[in-house]
Amino acid sequence: MPRGIDHLVLCVNDLKKARDAYTAMGFTMTPPAQHPFGTGNTLAQFDGCFLEVLAVTQPEDIFEHDGDAFSFPAFNRDYLAHHQGMSMLVLDSKDEIADRAQYLARGLRVHSPFDFQRQAKQPDGGNVTVGFSLTFVTDPALPDMAFFTCKQWRPDLFWKPDYQRHANGATSIKDVFVVSPDIVSGAAFLSAFADAPAIETAPGVHIVATQRGNLIVMTPDAFAARFPGAFADRDTSVPFFAGFSIACVDPDKTAHLWQDAGLQVHTGADGTWLDPSAGLGCVIATA
Repeated sequence: MPRGIDHLVLCVNDLKKARDAYTAMGFTMTPPAQHPFGTGNTLAQFDGCFLEVLAVTQPEDIFEHDGDAFSFPAFNRDYLAHHQGMSMLVLDSKDEIADRAQYLARGLRVHSPFDFQRQAKQPDGGNVTVGFSLTFVTDPALPDMAFFTCKQWRPDLFWKPDYQRHANGATSIKDVFVVSPDIVSGAAFLSAFADAPAIETAPGVHIVATQRGNLIVMTPDAFAARFPGAFADRDTSVPFFAGFSIACVDPDKTAHLWQDAGLQVHTGADGTWLDPSAGLGCVIATA
């Protein structure tokens, strides 16, 4: 059952400041929304995928992990105790029961089913209820990373073209960058999660091409060669999500917008990218 990228969870310490920062990057951000379990978010929607900028907003409402029950808010709270940045990779789903069965058959660690609803503000100012069914998968070898599939209950209420037009010309999530000292194991896990083969495209680089976007696993050396200086102080012995690239209508225009916003912009052979200090813990590149 091949899957594509649904969204990326991007953890931040302050939701309002992060929303302002992503707006300065040229993204149209949805109005802030509150989860019933202590986290809040604001989204940058594209056609079929999105960035979820997430913070702990009501810590007293967070529930803890309990056996097979994975806690989305507790994982992200604990992640933020050490880093800002991308904490979770989410793939799309049409059938959460089939997802669970397939992952169990492949020997992945699958957690208890999880459903929830929240309020979402529409472009016209009205509020609607949106709901989701999530299938969480984790790997003890990837302690700073979590994974799940997401099925929308009412896609017609969630996806809104008014939220999908961005001043920076972004149209989709193109790549997700993963840094791992053991790229073979990391790529094998992502291959099983996405139901797509992992292909070695260069020394130290494996790519899993999903139905929407690529998962690029790199050794620390390969990542440093592509994004010199990024995460120079981070412990690269533990795998982590390093960031993502966005497909843009005009990457040069995007780069100029970032420069005009006073962001730290780098240019390399593979395009333009923002340093993690500007990307709130993520490399953000144009594709």
